[in-house]
Formats: sequence, structure tokens, C-alpha cells
Amino acid sequence: MTTRTHAEWLAAAERVVPVTEHHIRGAAEPGGGATFSVRSPRDGKPLAAVADGGVKEVDLAVEAARYAFDRGPWPRLAPIERGRALLRIADVIERYREELALLISLEMGKPVVEADAIELRAVINTFRWYGELAGKLADEVPHTAPDSLALVTREPVGVVAAIVPWNFPLTMAAWKLAPALAAGCTVVLKPSERSPLSALRMAELLVEADLPPGVLNVVAGDGPTVGRALGRHHEVDALAFTGSTAVGRHFLRYGADSNLKRVWLELGGKSPNLVFPDAPDLEAAAATAAWGIFFNQGAMCTAPSRLLVHQAIAGEFTDAVVRHARALRVGDPLDPATQMGPLVTLEHLAMVRAHIASGLADGARLRTGGEPLHHELGGWFLEPSVFDQVGPDMRVARDEIFGPVLSVLTFGTEEEAVELANASEYGLAAAVWTANLSTAHRVSRALRAGTVWVNCYEEGDLTVPFGGVKQSGNGRDKSVHALDKYTELKTTWVQL
Repeated sequence: MTTRTHAEWLAAAERVVPVTEHHIRGAAEPGGGATFSVRSPRDGKPLAAVADGGVKEVDLAVEAARYAFDRGPWPRLAPIERGRALLRIADVIERYREELALLISLEMGKPVVEADAIELRAVINTFRWYGELAGKLADEVPHTAPDSLALVTREPVGVVAAIVPWNFPLTMAAWKLAPALAAGCTVVLKPSERSPLSALRMAELLVEADLPPGVLNVVAGDGPTVGRALGRHHEVDALAFTGSTAVGRHFLRYGADSNLKRVWLELGGKSPNLVFPDAPDLEAAAATAAWGIFFNQGAMCTAPSRLLVHQAIAGEFTDAVVRHARALRVGDPLDPATQMGPLVTLEHLAMVRAHIASGLADGARLRTGGEPLHHELGGWFLEPSVFDQVGPDMRVARDEIFGPVLSVLTFGTEEEAVELANASEYGLAAAVWTANLSTAHRVSRALRAGTVWVNCYEEGDLTVPFGGVKQSGNGRDKSVHALDKYTELKTTWVQL
């Protein structure tokens, strides 16, 4: 973990020279000359003018990935050799860890100590985990009649388009790149136009890992242009997207209108956090509830944005959460003492504030927060915000705000708690706080969510899958199950 001081991070930021060109066939590609501006949310100042990709750049990147898959060595390497390449990638990222953490902090506002200790740790661990897994997978030989032999083999799906969001720009990329590369696929990565600098730099660095040209390509640009072109491209075999549910619908249409490519979606959430009176440590539950919604400025698809508390403890528990919210230190993300940084753009800040206004208009009570902070810095800061007296039909209880806004609802019975929790179009994550083993299992089974945490939140490692149900998407990132997105099953039947 980094030990730099605030002054040292500020000095390092002054020395940053961002990578601003696309990465195609293992080299920089300037594109057609058009650029877009990336501004830092910490002070609103421009960070870089980045090459703005279009259909031409997408065609170049897909052509490079197609050639690398059809004629290059990558899919034909022994799996253990691909695994060794992934381990080299992890080592390269480890060497440049602080530089990449700084870029993430500058481009999207995450506190730099969290970018280093949480995001970069996850990225490195992801490449190492799939690097170690690559040579250990086994195919199947089903039992058939004595006069036949059947083989079921996994084969790489081909060219993969990976489209990732700004809130965890490298973690979300690694969750897609590592299993896709381990499977033998080639990839075109489109980072968010709000946070392209870390991905472009990572691609440049990975040349040191000796990936063959065209195995990893990165095209910067906006979703309606670059994202759509990838979604509709007939030479892209599979597309993996993390982002909003509204945009995910577009990718399903693009796949249907083009070559029926496989489309895998990890979408939004409005995750419920259920607290029963017998929770083993109510103070720890309150601290975790506050941490969960305000971590990463609330920009978490799994953020526990609906706090469902039993009415017997609702008053004192909400007071404790409010106390933790007010104690949170909001400030410059380059200051190691900062616990919550700015929101990613001025437009996103305005959108979050509009949700806060809707909560007030609908009759919820704002217990704390709601106002912009640190005008003197020039960035897009917001106080951590907590509503109580929230009704289940209010917009703050139903819409994914993707910001530091918590809605507190109450319940009287276990059945009511489950009904409230499941009354959402989303189904990504949930949590249950109780000391009763039967309650924990019963409620966990009843919740419609891809992940349920018991007496914790956001825990887990790469051994377990991540993804949702309902309008939170399909398919899974992480674990062995992520390989299902990037492989096809082939049956070979031999009549003896």
C-alpha cells in the first residue's frame, strides 16, 4: 500500500503526461485527429485531450483482433503459456501500481489511497488468479456406449468487445480481460470517455508483458459512436458490458441487428440492506451501512442504497448511520486523509442533486447532507446524504442514483422485509444482518439477488461469481464461471 503524503501526490500529479492515443496492434494509433477533453473532478481542470474514436478506429481495432485470433499465436498457445502471460501482466501492473492509481484518482475522483489499496489490488489479483487457472481447466469425456467416444471441449469464442464504466475503470476491465485472454480470445476494450487515461496507459504498459500484437486493443470515444460500432460489428463474436440498464438494452438490440453476437450485461442495482433487531453488532452494521453507500462516492452498482431497518430499532440505528455520514471526510482525492472524493462530472453532480430534490418533494426527510462542498477547490463535491421516512414508491427508493444518497425504510416482519427488498426491477446484491442462522438462510434464499452478504457487505474474492438477476443483467464476472462468457462448448462424437 502506498505511503505517499498529500504533497507527494500533488507533485506526482504535476508530472503526469497522459497517454491520449488509441492502442491498436500493440502500438499507439492517433486516429483521425478529433479529440475530446477529460477533466479532473477534483478541480474541474482539463487533464488531457484524448483521441476520439469513430467507426474507422473500431474497424482497425476489430481487424487487428480478428487477425490475432484467426492467424496469430495467442489462441493456439498451450493454456499454461497464456497463464504465464497473464502473470506477467500482473507483474507489470504491480510495478506501475502507484502511477495507475494516480491516473484513476485524477480522472474519476476516487481517493488515491483507495485506488491503490482496493482497485489496483483487485486488478493485480484478477490477472494472477486467471493466470494460475488457465492451465488447470479440464474438458469432459462423457460415458457413452462401448462403440463410441464423446469429447466436450471448451473453445475460445473469438473476438470480444469489452465495454466498461468509469467508476472502477481498471477493475471492470480486468474482470473481462483476464478470463477472455485466459480462454484464448482477443479483445477490443472501450473504456468510458470519462475515465480513459488509466486504460490507455495500462495497454501501453502491457507491451512489456509480450502480448502478441492485436491481442489487446483499446479504442477511446463515446458510447453512441464507439460502443454502438462495436455492438453492431459483424466481426465481434461476443460483447461484455458493464454499465446502466438503459444502455444495456441498446447492446441487446445491436447484437440482434448484427450477427447475433453473445451479449453479456452487468447492469444497475438498487441493493437492499436488511437489518434485524438481533443483528450481532448493530454499531458495526451501522458503520458498514454508511461505508457501503458512501464508498466510491456512492458510484457502486452494488451500493446498499436501500437500508431496510426493523421498526423496533429504526430510530437509534438511523441516528448511528447519520453520525457516521457526518463524520466522513470529504475532500481532495489526492489527500490520503480523504474518505470520499468528488463526483465524476458536473452533470453527474446535477443529476444526483435532482434525485435529492425529488426525495424532498416526495416527502422524505433529509437527515443530513445534500449540499455541494469545497467550492474553493473548483471540483464536484457533495455531502453524504441520508433520507429517512422514505416510502417504497418514492423515486429515491426505486431509482439507481449512483451517488452518495441513502434511503432508509422500515419493516415490521420478516415477510414485509423480503417483500420490500424484492420490490425492485433490479436484483444485483443484498445483505442480511441477523444472529439467527435460520433467519439468515431463510431470508437469503428468498431475496432475488445475484449476491447476498450475511453480517457483512462487499466481501468475497475471485473464487465466487459476480452478477445479477432481473434487470441487473446476465452472465457472471469473476470465478471459473466467467469463462462461460468467453468460450463455446464443442461436442466431438467418434464412432469406433
